[in-house]
Amino acid sequence: MDSNGGGIETGYVSCTSGARAYFARPEGAVDLPCAILLHERYGLVQHTENLTERLARDGFAALAPDLFFRHPDAEAVRRGDQRAKLSDAEVVADLGAALDALSGIEGANVDRVVVIGMCQTGRYPIVFTAKRPLGACVVYYGAASPREWEVHERQPEPLDGLIAKLNCPLLGLFGEGDHVISVDDVRRFRDALETHRKSYAIHLFPDVPHGWLNDTMPARYRPEAAAAAWRIMLDFLGEVFAADGQDTAVSWRFTSETAADYDHARNKRLG
Repeated sequence: MDSNGGGIETGYVSCTSGARAYFARPEGAVDLPCAILLHERYGLVQHTENLTERLARDGFAALAPDLFFRHPDAEAVRRGDQRAKLSDAEVVADLGAALDALSGIEGANVDRVVVIGMCQTGRYPIVFTAKRPLGACVVYYGAASPREWEVHERQPEPLDGLIAKLNCPLLGLFGEGDHVISVDDVRRFRDALETHRKSYAIHLFPDVPHGWLNDTMPARYRPEAAAAAWRIMLDFLGEVFAADGQDTAVSWRFTSETAADYDHARNKRLG
């Protein structure tokens, strides 16, 4: 375990799945809310470790497992030249192992856990929390693209069915300029949450492209939107954890700002 600037402790732990996970926690703190942070398609890279430390500075015991540890060429995944693909069954097993590892972090209160996914892993918090009741799940620019609704060997249960089984409030953070997820895709995702009467808050930011939280990719990074989304997430989690499961009302919040001449076909991949 290492001491890091800003009064946090960081290090690596091994999960029973075989994955290595990076953790960060405020030094000396107890009864900490917990976050399992899932990386983008590039695996457990510096950006994810930086966000894990940021969560710790915001008062969380945070753990980021390397979900793509089985892939034979980790460097190709990090470069974005190859894509690691997990089945839903692997997601449930690997996140269960990560949750077990998180319970071993000093000061972590695993009765208050959020799973945060982004990009390729945006669907994974829904897959997991449909099976394991947790405090909350957060999706950054993931889970809503057309391919997430497909049913095949890796995804044997329809996304709509998983949403129906969701056991916690969900926060979704999307961008109007996303080349992967259209505004109509976000609306479809929202409608499924409402159909199954699941509590959610969704924020659709104007202009911003896919991957706008990632400050290691300058072409995509949008600092103002990234800061606003992070604040929204912290406020959302503060509300959820303060309620401690006692708020049984269904809450729907959809905040969207898009151009009058919006056309998803104009959105391009950046960086």
